[in-house]
Amino acid sequence: QGLLVESGGGSVQAGGSLRLSCEASFSRSTYIRNYAWFRQVPGKEREGVAAIYTAGDDTFYADSVKGRFTISRNDAEMIVYLQMNWLKSEDTAIYYCAAVSTLFDGNWTVASTYNYWGQGTQVTVSS
Repeated sequence: QGLLVESGGGSVQAGGSLRLSCEASFSRSTYIRNYAWFRQVPGKEREGVAAIYTAGDDTFYADSVKGRFTISRNDAEMIVYLQMNWLKSEDTAIYYCAAVSTLFDGNWTVASTYNYWGQGTQVTVSS
């Protein structure tokens, strides 16, 4: 019914930038309510980084990335982006793209809300 494929991860020095891409493909009958980016480091829970709703284009960010990261999407190409600027060593993680097609309570930061996930892409920031 759906597939998410991330790309754009890599290694960068602190203060640098990366842009992650998430290519989405869904059947015509699947309505996606929002897309989000999560990240995870070993031994920790998956953390919500940013989200964008498909109705109204509202965006949401974790406090730790506000002012540095920007989520956006290209509906024509079905790609969701995460522009990451002023990267810090603590941004090092595997980044996952997620999408939800079911009704939920609006708390975009809860990983269990999402029913589609990509395979993840590694981001490493060296200080």
